[in-house]
Amino acid sequence: MRLTIEEAQSQVDQWIKTHGVRYFNELTNMAILTEEVGEVARIIARRYGEQSEKESDKNRDLGEEMADVLWVLICLANQTGVNLTEAFQKNVEKKTLRDHERHHSNPKLR
Repeated sequence: MRLTIEEAQSQVDQWIKTHGVRYFNELTNMAILTEEVGEVARIIARRYGEQSEKESDKNRDLGEEMADVLWVLICLANQTGVNLTEAFQKNVEKKTLRDHERHHSNPKLR
């Protein structure tokens, strides 16, 4: 199944209105986003980094944790009026112009 960013924003909004009663306020969602990013960081640090992975972390699904981050980010976008499709396209354009040669000329990346 393919899902556009616009469709994801709409799907989250519909779910909130149907099952979630209302959005948490922006500050609460920011705190939740930080918590969810921390859960992704914990898995990455232990599974791919130098920390040893605890037994309780071994069954954690990295994709599921990343999806939690995406969910809360979409909530924040919806409640602050950000169109993530437009914002993402602008971001790619900015990076393309700014970093056109930057990474190719970086000896650390070779």
